[in-house]
Amino acid sequence: MDQTQARALLAGERARLERLLRAEAGQPQAADLGDDVDDADRRDTEQTGTAVEQLLRARLAALERAEARLAAGSYGRSLRSGRPIPEERLA
Repeated sequence: MDQTQARALLAGERARLERLLRAEAGQPQAADLGDDVDDADRRDTEQTGTAVEQLLRARLAALERAEARLAAGSYGRSLRSGRPIPEERLA
C-alpha cells in the first residue's frame, strides 16, 4: 500500500473515531437521566458510556501509533517480525 493511500485510510479512520468520541460526549450522563431511571439503569448507562469511551480512546491511540509508523517509514510491516503485512489486512 502506498503512503498516500495509507494516509487517506488513516485520516478517514481518525475522522470516524473523533466523530464517535464527540457523539459519546454528547450522550446524556447517568446523573442527567432524572427520576425516570432507577439506580441500576443509571449505573448501567454510566458503565456502558465509560466502556465505549475507553474503547474509542484505545482505538485512537492505536491509530496514532500507526500514523507515527507511517511517518517513520515502517507502516505496513509487522512489529514482531518486520515482514510486510498483506494489503488486505492494512485496509
